Amino acid sequence: MSDDASDGYDADGETPEVSRDGGGDTADGEERGLGTRSVHAGQSPDPETGAMAPPIYQTTSYVFEDADTAADRYALEDDGYIYSRMANPTVTTLEDRLADLEGGAGAVATGSGMAALDAAVLILAEAGDNVVCSTDTYGGTTAYFSKTATRRDIEPTFVPTLEYDAYAEAIDEDTAFVHVETIGNPSLVTPDFERVAEIAHDNGVPLVVDNTFATPALCRPLEHGADVVWESTTKWLHGSGTTVGGVLVDGGSFPWGDHGYDEIAGQNHAYHDVDFSRDFPEAPFAAAARFRSLRSLGNQQSPFDAWQTLQGLESMPLRVGKHCENARIVADYLDDHEDVAWVTHPGLADHPTHDNAERYLEDYGGMVAFGLEKGYEAGKAFCENVELASFLANIGDAKTLVIHPASTTHGQLTPEEREEAGVTDDLVRMSVGIEDPEDILADLESAIAAATQAAGETA
Repeated sequence: MSDDASDGYDADGETPEVSRDGGGDTADGEERGLGTRSVHAGQSPDPETGAMAPPIYQTTSYVFEDADTAADRYALEDDGYIYSRMANPTVTTLEDRLADLEGGAGAVATGSGMAALDAAVLILAEAGDNVVCSTDTYGGTTAYFSKTATRRDIEPTFVPTLEYDAYAEAIDEDTAFVHVETIGNPSLVTPDFERVAEIAHDNGVPLVVDNTFATPALCRPLEHGADVVWESTTKWLHGSGTTVGGVLVDGGSFPWGDHGYDEIAGQNHAYHDVDFSRDFPEAPFAAAARFRSLRSLGNQQSPFDAWQTLQGLESMPLRVGKHCENARIVADYLDDHEDVAWVTHPGLADHPTHDNAERYLEDYGGMVAFGLEKGYEAGKAFCENVELASFLANIGDAKTLVIHPASTTHGQLTPEEREEAGVTDDLVRMSVGIEDPEDILADLESAIAAATQAAGETA
């Protein structure tokens, strides 16, 4: 070892000061890097045993020291644990880490991404309200707004993602919030967040962003005007295709009390003498989601699933970097393939929102969409003929995944709704994994050849 190698001490021979804040900041208050926070944020050694790995608190309930403590906790005057439907120490570690990574003031983990969306809607919208949503949106989200929220008399208004005047025209006095995706699923368009946020805020409504396709490794929408971020933690945040989960992250800055959001600001009708904006001023939306949505809907994340997701988060920045690298290689390959009719990826210069992607994203993401010359049948046949890739309904796995949205994820939508969402009949959605890129390309070449031949024979 060389003389100048680090031996764990500073230049004066003293042990350096170490932060014990769970990894978010250094001792002098400077924020640590994303990779460091993905491993450490929100976590400290277990005080009882010294265990470094977060314990799994597989419990439903927590003993009260006395009757007054129990009463105070139910009145939300004591922040101790009550019941794991609302909060659990293992889940809290995950929530703290994800809030840190997204740059938020607080977070609430849910049983799935769709559970996170439902939890947000319960807090932000009521019967008679509407939600303004971009058209380049995951089919499940679109179906939720058009088929499920409508049963609660909450109506969606879908506007073309990149037509900013349409947002302003669609917002009215009954609009609860505006919703967009960081990278549209599956069109892969990135909106101008700051412009959409300005339009929403000028009309007194918050901007809610689904950041699943980007993760905080590539984009932190709260830094660009968003007020609430949600994600499916099932995808790149966890990364192994084993654990379903979701999260809501509160930006902590929207003036809820100024715009009539009575679930968050003012006397809450479900809790005597509780005003979430007053009593939880740093993250009132997160508090309302926890004590109103999780408590009533039962859509919390389980301790074991939270623990699993914490393990995945430790490698998330590394994995996302490899996903992005491989996706660029795949996009370039497909762009030059004679049997490929078209390909879209935010990193391609001719992508319609390439400039927005350069402005808002650290990299271009791990998704590629394309269509084969032989169209609909070839797209289906391609998915049937991959060998390395998996034909299934997920994204963000370490493995490469493919699906034909028009016949699956967006199959419940009308042809007009699919067209508005950017889902053509031939579109193949590809979540590029972290395998060796030459093996991914070989699988693509073989599957494209087989699909092209099969479609030709049925033409």
